[in-house]
Amino acid sequence: MTITPPALSVFETLESEVRSYCRGWPTVFDRAQGSHLHDEDGRAYLDFFAGAGSLNYGHNNPVLKRALIDYIERDGITHGLDMATAAKRAFLESFQNIILRPRDLPYKVMFPGPTGTNAVEAALKLARKVKGRESVVSFTNAFHGMSLGSLAVTGNAFKRAGAGIPLVHGTPMPFDNYFDGQVQDFLWFERLLDDQGSGLNKPAAVIVETVQGEGGINVARAEWLRALQELCVRQDMLLIVDDIQMGCGRTGGFFSFEEAGITPDIVTLSKSISGYGLPMSLCLFKPELDIWEPGEHNGTFRGNNPAFVTAAAALDAYWADGQMEKQTLARGEQVEQALLAIVAETAEPGVSFRGRGLVWGLEFTDKSRASAICARAFELGLLLETSGPESEVVKLLPSLTITPDELDQGLRILARSVRETA
Repeated sequence: MTITPPALSVFETLESEVRSYCRGWPTVFDRAQGSHLHDEDGRAYLDFFAGAGSLNYGHNNPVLKRALIDYIERDGITHGLDMATAAKRAFLESFQNIILRPRDLPYKVMFPGPTGTNAVEAALKLARKVKGRESVVSFTNAFHGMSLGSLAVTGNAFKRAGAGIPLVHGTPMPFDNYFDGQVQDFLWFERLLDDQGSGLNKPAAVIVETVQGEGGINVARAEWLRALQELCVRQDMLLIVDDIQMGCGRTGGFFSFEEAGITPDIVTLSKSISGYGLPMSLCLFKPELDIWEPGEHNGTFRGNNPAFVTAAAALDAYWADGQMEKQTLARGEQVEQALLAIVAETAEPGVSFRGRGLVWGLEFTDKSRASAICARAFELGLLLETSGPESEVVKLLPSLTITPDELDQGLRILARSVRETA
């Protein structure tokens, strides 16, 4: 009789083949704190993954955990749909006073559902409703989610193929530097918009990531983003910024578009907005776009009150004094210097890196290297994932609260993994 090892038996026999992260990290994790996870055997792993960006403040952050425990112990509302609750009020007040007002952002706040793709679907639906048009423009190598509307504006061929039906009403355009600086920004895009024979339906909106996380850590220049906003104004299109992975301080400012000095019409947030890894997402939009009828877009889990509690605690603890942005940018400089050293040491031509704040990518011309490096890093006690259309980029996504010593430790493991997989 063949016996499956007990530690993994139930995962391999009962869980769907669709599971993915556990294949690259073949152990059973049991507990986590800060920037470390521990498996059932007691081995510690330094986390440069941070729940795909949903744990910007680390695992089981003590400040957020205390707020959550206190709320649960007093029998605070857990499930409330979109009813008015004390937890929701506290979050909205903190979000308005700490995030929106200091940045002079006029947004209304919508709770569309528990995940990022819910926020994207709401943004797409609202843009089409406002403009009365169906088409939405996205960009090469974009990733916006796994539901059908989000997949239609996602570039990855593998993920798109999983839809099983044609993905329509979305048109891709070249992302910043797609032609290596050889083509004027938006030349093709605006030519199609102005040409009555181009076949491009007038778009309701453009959706963009300022840094493409799943697409390979492709960083849009501030001037490119400003030009995109100007193009949208000229052509009567709404600008949607998908800040699901790059928002909540990942690139430095709370919103990743702050550096460019733009004000998108619609913004989507999820992942680290709850601060604790609890499901929560927001769709933000200018007040004049709020043409929803009551109940026109709803969902059973759009009012996750425990997430409101930890979200408000995160804003109060980390964003009220302006120090988080400075710390993230300092940590980012530490990463950049380490990656410079790794590239200088690497004999392989064409190795490059790019990033902002605390999201970085290390790319290799040999596209198999990134997966090998991540596998070796796991053996050495570091969690890393790949990104890019062919998994050719090693992606660094540590928590924003990581210490300089922890960051240095992880970067040394990365350097060793690069050397030992050459």
